[in-house]
Amino acid sequence: MRSKKMEGPSAPTIRRDPYEVLSVSRDSSDQEIKTAYRKLALKYHPDKNANNPEASELFKEVAYSYSILSDPEKRRQYDTAGFEVLSFPFFLFTDLNPLGTVNTMFAALFSKLGVPIKTTISANVLEEALNGTVTVRPLPIGTSVSGKVEKQCAHFFGVTITDEQAESGIVVRVTSTAQSKFKLLYFEQDVNSGYGLALQEDSEKTGKVTSAGMYFLHFQVYRMDSTVNALAIAKDPESAFFKRLEGLQPCEVSELKAGTHIFAVYGDNFFKTATYTIEALCAKTYEDTTQKLKDIEAQILRKRNELRQFETEYGKALARFQEVTNRYTQEKQTVDDLMKQRDGIHATFTVTKPQSSASNLSNGSSSKGPGETESPTAEDGNSEGKDKSGKKKWFNLNLMGSDKKLG
Repeated sequence: MRSKKMEGPSAPTIRRDPYEVLSVSRDSSDQEIKTAYRKLALKYHPDKNANNPEASELFKEVAYSYSILSDPEKRRQYDTAGFEVLSFPFFLFTDLNPLGTVNTMFAALFSKLGVPIKTTISANVLEEALNGTVTVRPLPIGTSVSGKVEKQCAHFFGVTITDEQAESGIVVRVTSTAQSKFKLLYFEQDVNSGYGLALQEDSEKTGKVTSAGMYFLHFQVYRMDSTVNALAIAKDPESAFFKRLEGLQPCEVSELKAGTHIFAVYGDNFFKTATYTIEALCAKTYEDTTQKLKDIEAQILRKRNELRQFETEYGKALARFQEVTNRYTQEKQTVDDLMKQRDGIHATFTVTKPQSSASNLSNGSSSKGPGETESPTAEDGNSEGKDKSGKKKWFNLNLMGSDKKLG
């Protein structure tokens, strides 16, 4: 199955008033807006309108409008200044490819932060629930029911709780020893007596079974939304650590009032049925665990606030570190250059010979003074022989002179 990604701000080509798109008034409640969105999303979803290309654009427009009006802050901004002040750091995921005989859709459910919950639920199941035409089986607190649900179908259960049980909280869980793949769904009752999908949990393998569970306590319940973390990390990978706890978000439905509440087990498999056991329990039996959960989540929330402040400090320190590191590199280069220049100058005194001495030696000039004579060297032959030849020549000259005088 392939999905086409559509960015929020560029979703509709021509942006119409979100209230007009959803056919609701400006003073409509959150529940009325949610109900209108669900009906229109089912009506215009491309999987149900394979031969109507306009349905895809209408579906985008409906999803885009709901992403504004479902978030209190974005709705306030739009009411105040229109589209210009809105920003959308998230994506809308919609399945825009017909699936043939398999009637399946992606229902985009938005949390209060505008982050979509991606789900694959049969359009027939969602429509029947929204129209209130599903069969609901009773599931008393403290009991369990086993069954087999067909692929792409759902079994609905009604859990009736008292004021005392609502005060303590309830836990609903589903297990499958056959390791079947399924979803646990919770539906809210709409104004037209139908049921709209509000929460879902996918089954996960734990040991030798697959399981999924929901708990509704007497205090705010949180869930870890991996989508928020993924978006934060994609935006700034360097600060991923500081965004790690941002995924802890409050559930829209955290506690249940006395009355009957609708849950369903959905066969999340295209090829085979899902075998399951569902049970509803009063959270009073988990009193110690509940208190531990409340304490640890409170610590996480405090730590998240601390990290937000520490991120600012860390950013300043990191910037200062980068500044100092850059200066260190520059100063080191400057010192290296100065020392290199000094070494070059120093070498002219200690290594290189003066140019004048070198030229005199090359011309064969003597280093002796004007009145000094060179001493005989071995190259001129034996010094004693030189002396003898000198004396002989001197003697002969004298003799010749003596002969002339005598004659």
